[in-house]
Amino acid sequence: MKGIRMVISSMWHYEDSWVRIFARSLLMVLGFLFLGCAAALAFGGFFVILLCKNYQDFFQETFLSLPGWLAVVAALVLLPTGILAVSISTKSSRYQQGAFMLLLLILLCLQVSSTVLAQLYSIQMANDLKSMMGHLFYRYNETRSQAPGSSAVDVVQKRLQCCGVQNYTDWLKTASASWHLLAENAHVPGSCCKEKYSVCRGELHQLEQLFQEGCLRKLEDQLHFATLYLFCCCVVLTVIELLAGASNGILMRHQPFHDLRVLESSTF
Repeated sequence: MKGIRMVISSMWHYEDSWVRIFARSLLMVLGFLFLGCAAALAFGGFFVILLCKNYQDFFQETFLSLPGWLAVVAALVLLPTGILAVSISTKSSRYQQGAFMLLLLILLCLQVSSTVLAQLYSIQMANDLKSMMGHLFYRYNETRSQAPGSSAVDVVQKRLQCCGVQNYTDWLKTASASWHLLAENAHVPGSCCKEKYSVCRGELHQLEQLFQEGCLRKLEDQLHFATLYLFCCCVVLTVIELLAGASNGILMRHQPFHDLRVLESSTF
């Protein structure tokens, strides 16, 4: 009977040792993944921030870049998290393991907040975008292209290589359409011209020299990409964090609190 117990005990210790080795190896791999995800998440956060900054004239609210800033903060927190994960995988420390769990909790809160806000704001941004873009394009006046509204229209058309809200024909419907009717041939703003044509007056009978796609769809695509990118990053990070938390928990379970073991001493 004693021999059977010894065999069972040795098997348990062998399995226990294998689990710890696996947890340490997995935690090291996840640590490097955290560092890689930090760069990916920072890219998504800065993309959202720059998107709101470059096209701020088309958004009515200034806090729409908040999900991007939360993503950048999460990316910064990921750096010490990844370093701790690698460190714990080589030499476990109760203080490091506790700090690691705390960082995972902070990351989870940041990711959930960023994802929820990104989804909510994307709906509001889409509505603001359509109304503001329609308003600015409708009030465009080429003779005063340095005005804030007109300048924003020219910038977005050059940057996104587009023309009009839905397409180039929107310029025939604007309230200030008289500026293009004064010319001999109807034309669109010069910002609709393709860069490869050095001589382009935006005349509608030379469509090959003009961008014909609308700006609304292109800007909406960028907005959709930004929110979808952040959402995918947060989902992947959540899975990695759960695995890292489980691995760290296994190592903590097999490492007792040495400081509290003093209570078991005969001095008490």
